[in-house]
Amino acid sequence: QVQLVESGGGAVEAGESLSLSCAASGDFHEVRDMEWHRRTPGNVRELVAKITRDDETDYLDSVKGRFTISRDNAKNTVSLQMDKLEPDDTGIYYCNVQVVVGSSWARHIERPWGQGRQVTVSS
Repeated sequence: QVQLVESGGGAVEAGESLSLSCAASGDFHEVRDMEWHRRTPGNVRELVAKITRDDETDYLDSVKGRFTISRDNAKNTVSLQMDKLEPDDTGIYYCNVQVVVGSSWARHIERPWGQGRQVTVSS
């Protein structure tokens, strides 16, 4: 089984910064794409940022230039640095990763989710 443990987040004022981290542990062979998603107060789910194992990144348009996703393959962690936060960034942030699991002759990909961390930005 694969577990994701998130940390970070909190409450700040607009213009300030926060960071999130997510660590994967358990029985798996490899971690591939790592992503951060968020669920807004209006219950809209968005893919915020994505990073491949080769460090290729992609961002939601509204966070480009303000958020930075990074990963440490040796530690199986992914982080999200959030700068110049805006009230519209408020939400619950979840990490989601692709992990290769299974036996040597029957591998498959699972996509576990973290427990979610609250980010609140006040104006």
